[in-house]
Amino acid sequence: MNILRFFILIATFFVSMPVFSQTDSTAVRIDSLVAAPVSAKPKIIAPKDTTAKDKNKQKQEKGGVVKDSVRLALEAMPKRAAWSSAIIPGWGQIRNGRWWKTPFIYGGLVSVGLAYNFNQGYYKKLVKELQVRWRADHNQPREGDVNNPDFAPFEDNALISAKDFYRRNRDLSILGLLAVHTINIIDAYVDAKFFRYDISDKLGFNVQPTLLPPASFASAPPVPALKLTIPL
Repeated sequence: MNILRFFILIATFFVSMPVFSQTDSTAVRIDSLVAAPVSAKPKIIAPKDTTAKDKNKQKQEKGGVVKDSVRLALEAMPKRAAWSSAIIPGWGQIRNGRWWKTPFIYGGLVSVGLAYNFNQGYYKKLVKELQVRWRADHNQPREGDVNNPDFAPFEDNALISAKDFYRRNRDLSILGLLAVHTINIIDAYVDAKFFRYDISDKLGFNVQPTLLPPASFASAPPVPALKLTIPL
């Protein structure tokens, strides 16, 4: 009887071993969650600002040529000369060392000014004469104005044509005054712009007589000609 109980216990032990040997997946999953702590929230890494680096790189690329104070002064000369001539005609030429151009500038301004004064004077005289004649024809009071004896031989239509002629020349004189002043500014700017360029005689062309040799198969004498040399 005791032997039978012993065999039953042994059989029960071997039968229960596979059951205990199986692993509970749910328990393992729960244990793994407990064992491994919940990871913190992922850190958000802000993108690096490369704008400053790009700007620095561009500055380095552009700043390959370092401009010294002399070059900066030369580059500022054209604007200064143009503004100087715009304020006072001829001042920009004097600052560029071309003082001999100043008399020509003022000569042009004075000539155009005299033309304006001449045409404006005759225009006013003709307008006044026409007004006096119109008052006389319409029995209007002359208000102390009298006819100009210089215009007595001329008819009204001739005086009107002359008035329009002098008015047109007066307007052209104003445009001429503006043109001379503009040329003065442009000349000062261009002269200062080419200040640092070599404009010596070596840049000109050279013309000299020469002899052209004949062709190798011809028995003619050399031909006289002119030789034009342009250095580049």
